[in-house]
Amino acid sequence: MLVTTHNKQGEELEEQTRLPKDVFDIEINNDLLHQVVVSQRQNRRQLSADVKDRSEVSGGGSKPWRQKGTGRARHGSIRSPLWEGGGVTFGPDTDKKLKKEIPSKMKRKALFMALSSKVEDDELVLVDDLTMEEIKTQKAEEILGNLGVDDTCLVALGEANEEAFKSLRNLSDVEVMEARNLNALDLLSFKYLVLDKKAVKIIKEVFYE
Repeated sequence: MLVTTHNKQGEELEEQTRLPKDVFDIEINNDLLHQVVVSQRQNRRQLSADVKDRSEVSGGGSKPWRQKGTGRARHGSIRSPLWEGGGVTFGPDTDKKLKKEIPSKMKRKALFMALSSKVEDDELVLVDDLTMEEIKTQKAEEILGNLGVDDTCLVALGEANEEAFKSLRNLSDVEVMEARNLNALDLLSFKYLVLDKKAVKIIKEVFYE
């Protein structure tokens, strides 16, 4: 399939870019796509909340008072959750296993579906070259404006270009990454996808079999 290619001034080039249909024009299975995206979101969760249970709090090595004869309720340790300063029952901790394994074929298929949806919704913008000579956020904003990108945007670079990377990442609602790191979750988190021609080649080499 042929797609219109633009330069950094937003002008359409005469030469169109051919995209592999097996990557950018496949039938979308919403159930599979949803399953992969949910799993990827789950795998990105960071467990920071952590409390101590009764085996982790300090003190309470001995019984606070004898079992009988005091008129008070029996207790075995001040580490008990019943006591102030004691352990917490069923509290959050960092030992939970939240990671979900996703078969590589499913991840690749979901990525292709997300790419196809961008093409189908006319939200894929193809640029011949996105390299920059200097770090200049204003110039990066001008380039996206020339391309008609007026909403959230994911920019995928075919090769690392420090000037372009640092210029683009300073823009709000813009995420930039190398094409080899593309995934369904990031693609669907932004409205527009901006690719350079080198990125198309990388996608075919890394993900397409």
